[in-house]
Amino acid sequence: MRYASQQTTPSLNADVLRTRDGHRVAFAVAGALDGVPVVVLHGGPGSGSQPSVLKLFDLTRFKVVLIDQRGTGASRPFGSVRNNRTAQLIDDIEAIRRCLGIRQWGVLGGSWGAALALAYAGLHPQSVTGVVMRGLFLTSVREIRSLFVASRRRAPRAWARLSTAAQCSRPAALFARCAQVLQPGSSEARQRAVALAWRGYEDAVLASARTRAAHPPVLRPHSDARKLIGKYRIQAHYLKHRCWLGESRLLSLARRANAAGVSLAAVHGTRDPVCPPDNMRRLARAVPAARIEYVRAGHLASHPALRARVTYTLETMFDPTAYEGRHARRAT
Repeated sequence: MRYASQQTTPSLNADVLRTRDGHRVAFAVAGALDGVPVVVLHGGPGSGSQPSVLKLFDLTRFKVVLIDQRGTGASRPFGSVRNNRTAQLIDDIEAIRRCLGIRQWGVLGGSWGAALALAYAGLHPQSVTGVVMRGLFLTSVREIRSLFVASRRRAPRAWARLSTAAQCSRPAALFARCAQVLQPGSSEARQRAVALAWRGYEDAVLASARTRAAHPPVLRPHSDARKLIGKYRIQAHYLKHRCWLGESRLLSLARRANAAGVSLAAVHGTRDPVCPPDNMRRLARAVPAARIEYVRAGHLASHPALRARVTYTLETMFDPTAYEGRHARRAT
């Protein structure tokens, strides 16, 4: 489904939240001023928000808030891991909600953003009407190990390049070595090599879920490499600490959110090579009331089938009256 408001790039009203501990958290608002408010939490960690996510919404009916989590996107200081933990991200989300004068809003999160959405809803259920997740990451050691050890069989050449860049040939030690190299203090050349190789490995693993070969984007050697160093420095920082959550605590927060009346819905690709589809079974066991749907797709929200189901879920959860009205008009 496409909307007239999406034919051109929608305008974004950008602003900055200045925190007491030295961060400037960038956020932007798009859509109808009196629309149904939904905040979007990006993945990564470290990736920054993507305006393309607005294509999931009818911007004549929704008011969408995009947040660049600490150290990402337009937030400053870029790539900083100082005062950068999950609890602080959650505080930022609440501060931005209050800044915008929104009493309650829906939350959309993909991958790491889905985990952050559950944690936020569990800690601030009074602020949340519902949570929609795409490709849920449970922040477990099992998933992190799978990405750097088991998934190397999906992309052996890209894994070998990452291993060479990090100067580490032991699969079980590769993540720790990458995290070490990316922290301040290592030479910029080594950081650049690891960041570029990590991006290449990530692209290759994601492409392994597709039916056709995908070509990773061409990176500009200097500006893009610097951005990637910041991205993967933050990602390594979070993964090293299991995002200060871990699977058991995250599912406990999901139960707390649900018990407080927050609706939970998840759409997951059956061929997701990053977040195992089995994560849905774990969520369903913890929260039987959660709406769970599998789609024949990989991890990325850009997959047409995944995008369509997330759009449908957003409409039916957060704007059911508008959805029912459109459905009734089609029936006649």
